[in-house]
Amino acid sequence: MKVLRFILQKEFRQIFRDKTILAMMLVMPTMQLIVLPLAMNFEVKHVQLAVVDHDHSSYSQQLISKIGASGFFRIVSMEDSFLGALFYLEKERADLVLEIPLGFERNLVREGHEKVAISVDAVNAAKAGIGGNYLNTVIADFNANLEINQKAIIAASSPQDQIDITYANWFNPRAEYRYNVVPAVLVLLLTLIGGFMTALNIVREKEVGTIEQINVTPIQKWQFILGKLIPFWIIGMVVFTLGLLISWLVYGIVAQGSLLLLYSFAAVYMVAVLGFGLLVSTYSENQVQAMFIAFFFMMIFILMSGFFTSTDSMPPWSKVISNLTPVTHFIRVDRMIILKGSGFDDVKYEFLYLICFAIVLNGWAIWNYRKTN
Repeated sequence: MKVLRFILQKEFRQIFRDKTILAMMLVMPTMQLIVLPLAMNFEVKHVQLAVVDHDHSSYSQQLISKIGASGFFRIVSMEDSFLGALFYLEKERADLVLEIPLGFERNLVREGHEKVAISVDAVNAAKAGIGGNYLNTVIADFNANLEINQKAIIAASSPQDQIDITYANWFNPRAEYRYNVVPAVLVLLLTLIGGFMTALNIVREKEVGTIEQINVTPIQKWQFILGKLIPFWIIGMVVFTLGLLISWLVYGIVAQGSLLLLYSFAAVYMVAVLGFGLLVSTYSENQVQAMFIAFFFMMIFILMSGFFTSTDSMPPWSKVISNLTPVTHFIRVDRMIILKGSGFDDVKYEFLYLICFAIVLNGWAIWNYRKTN
């Protein structure tokens, strides 16, 4: 333990001596956690709409007014021809084009049905899909509330035939996206700190030449690896604590579950991620190699963690990869404990997986570190 204590003193002095690294590990995650959830909002609002009204009737004006009052659309142009509206679509000044045909009101009143055309700019697939669905919903609601349709519904059904729907958002009553994003961003920041910082650790010793001095000392491999891991583990837990404080002070998010359980998962997760960084460091000869290898795996971890796209919508082969990454499990657990208040029985399998992941990676790093006495 005396040898390990001396190694830890050396590592902490080296960390605190380099003010840039200290700022990267403490200040940058804090600022990112404040800014990123505010910007990473996947809700689609202010969809730009160009309208072509060939009918100019009271019904078409009611439909346009309803769309404009929905809060999701901004009508940027009222054109007399589709080609005029298409110009806005081509110049990216509009996301959707709604074309109301001639005889819109007459056909609705006389024949009971009519068609409108919706043209969508699908370059931004997410915005196009959600914006198109919003517009379909508004038109369907307009159709259901037309006077002629209301009379038909009343004539065809009795009060007991109607179904009233009441729904509630559990664990996120106001359906605010930040409640979903903040716990995931906190996990990603811990991943970046643990993965990148430790990936550069042993490599830095190689580049400055101190690794040869360490190799001729009676230090055991496990002592050397622990000396490299423990300081960044402590810093990671400090960052995690700051993240929880920011989540509470800035976003009003308070963990509904046990803080002890949350910290237990964070502690094991940091060991796993630090083990990954140390493993990359043992395979790299310089910091450039370490950065590229760590970046390659970090991109896979982040993109396949279920943060940007749900793992349920992934093909089977990518689900397997997603379940093999520790980020996927900790994001799931972080949301469950913070938002749902889940207990250990609900997340025990994720806990066992993270322990296995930590043991395998750190054991691999210790075995792969080649030290000559």
